[in-house]
Amino acid sequence: MSRRAQNRLEKERRILEAALRVFADHGYRAATMDLIAEAANLTKPTLYQYFPGKDALFTAMLNVPRERMLDAFEGDTTRPLADQLHDFAWAYADTVMRPDFLSLARLIIGEAQRFPEIGTAYQVSGPDRLLDGLIAFMEAQRGAERLRFDDPELAAQDFWGLILSAPRNKALYEPDAVPDRAAVARYVHNGIAVFLRAYATDPQHDIARLAALIKQHDASATASAGPNPIA
Repeated sequence: MSRRAQNRLEKERRILEAALRVFADHGYRAATMDLIAEAANLTKPTLYQYFPGKDALFTAMLNVPRERMLDAFEGDTTRPLADQLHDFAWAYADTVMRPDFLSLARLIIGEAQRFPEIGTAYQVSGPDRLLDGLIAFMEAQRGAERLRFDDPELAAQDFWGLILSAPRNKALYEPDAVPDRAAVARYVHNGIAVFLRAYATDPQHDIARLAALIKQHDASATASAGPNPIA
């Protein structure tokens, strides 16, 4: 990659990180391109060279973490089912349980009543597209005879809800009660196991593989634990 291309990617990353801070601090409606340019330490004309407006920037800001989560389902499609679900679940947890993403979600919820278009923009750019990726994965796994179900959307929603809905909902409405990584792991790992028992064609095999992954994860978490490892 040329130096120019590297610089462009670096500036785009700075802009997206700055946008997340501004949207999380001010909400969608109060966020402005001026504030985002200032947070990114760029001029406003430079910002417009990368994104034509706030709507496009907001969408791009949500696209990056969504694609990172769905990376768990890319590449070698023969990887064990438990590995792919485990990778996705932790990519999801490590994103949506971050303080800035929780703040953004709280502000969107607060604004959606008066400005429903803001809630729609968030839903369409983030959760809806992530759900589409989950549904596609579920259908592919059914085709490979690893999962069995009648409705791929319901299967995807069940998995999504099982892995994190309880601790995330608590964190959204009780900002001082954000769980640590061990508490999140309790829900994530149990949710994957429940899903496999309900939907896997060979649950005994997949749950045994999940147990090995949990052991590896716990050992890694113990070795690298910090004061706030989920943040």
